Amino acid sequence: MASSARHTAQHADVVVVGAGLAGLSAAHQLTNAGVTVTVLEAAPHPGGRMTTDLLDGFRLDRSGQLLSTSFPDLRRTPGLGALVLRPFVPGVVVHAEGRNHRIGETRGAKRALTTARALASAARTSRTTGLDQARLDAALTRFAALPVERVLARPDRPTAATLAGRGLPTRTVEGLLRPLLASLLSDPDLSTSSRCADLVLRGFARGRLCLPAGGAGAVPELLAAMLPPGTVRTGVQVTSAGITSVTTAGHGEISCRSVIVATGARAAAELLPGLRLPGFHPVTVLHHTTAEPPSGDAALVVTGGRGGPIAHTTVASEVDPGRAPAGRTLITSTVLGSAASLPVAELDRVARAQLARLHGASPRDFELLAARHDPDAVPAMPAPHDIRRPVRLLSGLYVCGDHRDTSTVQGALFSGRRAAHALLRDLGIRPGYGMEALRAA
Repeated sequence: MASSARHTAQHADVVVVGAGLAGLSAAHQLTNAGVTVTVLEAAPHPGGRMTTDLLDGFRLDRSGQLLSTSFPDLRRTPGLGALVLRPFVPGVVVHAEGRNHRIGETRGAKRALTTARALASAARTSRTTGLDQARLDAALTRFAALPVERVLARPDRPTAATLAGRGLPTRTVEGLLRPLLASLLSDPDLSTSSRCADLVLRGFARGRLCLPAGGAGAVPELLAAMLPPGTVRTGVQVTSAGITSVTTAGHGEISCRSVIVATGARAAAELLPGLRLPGFHPVTVLHHTTAEPPSGDAALVVTGGRGGPIAHTTVASEVDPGRAPAGRTLITSTVLGSAASLPVAELDRVARAQLARLHGASPRDFELLAARHDPDAVPAMPAPHDIRRPVRLLSGLYVCGDHRDTSTVQGALFSGRRAAHALLRDLGIRPGYGMEALRAA
């Protein structure tokens, strides 16, 4: 639960700087081990990039990141037991040749490989041959069953350079894999490390893409609410961080035994001189509404940026009805790459034209509710990429976030857990449970 800085003590065993997913994950690990923690957040609320704005009854996410039921730390992070996930229909819809092609429609499937096998049905709607079907089925099934250690042992190259070597026809690669990976990685150029891309594709094949009920902000809000009262202090800007204290703007110095910097990559580099600043993939999230419900269901529509700036879109109110007031529709779209930096008026104009084609409507039917642009939305993971970048800088000083792991919700949560366990080992405290085999998505 968040509190005002004026009513809390100026000492804790550990100070965590930043109340995003990584910082809150670390705080849960530490408090469960009996360590007192103070989490300092500059914003008026926890969440970092995982924030949801309320507007006239709509719940509008600032982040365009997709979640998956295959993310291990959505299940095992203390405090997330009550998280409700709203899955998309299995697979995706690919918009190509002027039509929406349903990929992965299954009924009643219970196996973990449902999505992988369902995706093999893409061949029936994209005019590929029976041999292409078998190849695609086999490739995705292998990804679903592949141990993480095998993925990490592969040569690491830019993803775009590896697509031709996957044993799939060019039309299948270009028509499905490329746009799908671009959306999952927020990287339209596919310069991302092939190891990271394979981990993401593996996670996609093993689970269901989903949205958190109530908006992306529900994840950090739940984590913060399950911490001891007064743990999270909002509205506190940390200006410097050391081993035994942090200095704040307007709230003095807070002493401690250890510090974890759990901010975004840019803020972390400012607090920790010498920390390498990664590149970033810019993202703009567009939220539209319509007077009449558009055609479409609880599916993720992947376009790959073909026919307009939108990389993927969904009728979010079909996936999670709580995101729109009764009788209204919320359509959420994600724009990647250079198009994400277009002026809002121009971006809205071309996006509405694209949405009209996708839904069989008129551009005038779509009303822009909000456009959320973040130039630092997703830390880049170019090859070669260390998927387990060090979280321990020295005894008493640690850093975590998606920039230390994979640039996903899973990566943020897991990096917070890694930092907390490293700190506990330095304090001579055994974590509440051992580090499991490396997993990522």
